[in-house]
Amino acid sequence: MYSAHFHLLLNHWPIIGTFIGLCLFVVSLVADQDDLKQTSLAIFSFLSLLSIPAYMSGNAAQQVIKDLPGVSADMIQSHQGAALLSLIIMEITGGFALIGLWHFSRAKKTEGKSVLPGWNVFAVLVLAIVTMACMAITGNTGGEIRHPEVVSGATSAFGAIGAGILPSIQYVVIDYSMWVWPILEDLHFIGLILIIGAIGVVNLRVMGFLKQMPVGPLHRFIPWGIAGFVINIISGLLFFVGMPDFYTNNLDFQIKMLAMVLAGSNLLFFHCTCLCPARARGRRACVRQVHRRKFDIPLDRTDCARPLYAFFRGCQVSRTTNNS
Repeated sequence: MYSAHFHLLLNHWPIIGTFIGLCLFVVSLVADQDDLKQTSLAIFSFLSLLSIPAYMSGNAAQQVIKDLPGVSADMIQSHQGAALLSLIIMEITGGFALIGLWHFSRAKKTEGKSVLPGWNVFAVLVLAIVTMACMAITGNTGGEIRHPEVVSGATSAFGAIGAGILPSIQYVVIDYSMWVWPILEDLHFIGLILIIGAIGVVNLRVMGFLKQMPVGPLHRFIPWGIAGFVINIISGLLFFVGMPDFYTNNLDFQIKMLAMVLAGSNLLFFHCTCLCPARARGRRACVRQVHRRKFDIPLDRTDCARPLYAFFRGCQVSRTTNNS
């Protein structure tokens, strides 16, 4: 499969997904449903991850079609600029959504009071609306490249702003100083160390390794892993914008993008939602008591570190209780 094909596979997900996430978030606010709020925030966070390979694969598509007859270089640049601005706004939206998910994973809802702070709700709502508008413009400018029936006759002002920012970023990363690239590399490796040292160790503990370490204290290092992930995203994007042709058809880079999406999904769904170990501790305590009382079988302590085990065991105990 050519690298350009990845762009065709990924580019519609951020556009459609942002609309779906925004609709769910509005419904959750009207109905005051925390489950819907958490789902919509998870969608925004996941889309912020998926938008990165969607943007980066666009350079491969550009290389394929730029010399074809009837393709306008101005439209390509306009689409590229709009995509860059949309990516930046999408990442900011995903960051605020991740903060909201972290509140869900750490706090308990009290009577008449929402888990999410008001400033976070307002920020996510406004940013989601702006992101949806930017994604719509980006999709329209991309469609104009190969669909003359939708061409308006003028390039997008939004895309022109982004296209003007690209050379400035490339200048700062490549030509401004000989120290910029090494500093970015150092930050990138520091981010990797934080991810592996925080999230990686917690994942090993959840899988049953390092049994002498309790899960609760390890989970306190998750914010450092999130910080490392943010550092890697920012530095990685600057690397790509600075030298896009170097990374476009690089198989190692594509594998790294896949690993980044998987690592971010792991962080998102298992450490920043109701499946996180810290949130599951109360449920595990109840499961241990019911399990021992009803079946008179000691529960393995290593299993107590697994939130999914506790969840499914709780479902099994519930079904058994109802049947009896």
